[in-house]
Amino acid sequence: MPHSIKVGESGRGSRRSALKGKASTGSARYTVGLTPALAHQVERYAKANDSSMSKAIAALVRVGLEGQEHRKREFFSKLKANLASADLSREDELLDEFRALILGH
Repeated sequence: MPHSIKVGESGRGSRRSALKGKASTGSARYTVGLTPALAHQVERYAKANDSSMSKAIAALVRVGLEGQEHRKREFFSKLKANLASADLSREDELLDEFRALILGH
């Protein structure tokens, strides 16, 4: 869940006064829970790239999302090409290819 500032909040607990005068970076902050094994992998990635854990997590999420988008584009381009040819003898092979693209295997 992103941390946010409620506009118009006043009194105790107001974060508005704490942030007064600070420039906004335009990014949201999130808290994530990682399994110990995953946290160790991210820590190794961060050390290898000489970055903080937060920057490593952000980079890994970006790479994952870009990979997902690439698989989606590849899926639809293959689907379009194969629908045009409609070779029924390759049906099982095509199903396996599309299944791999969808599931990422």
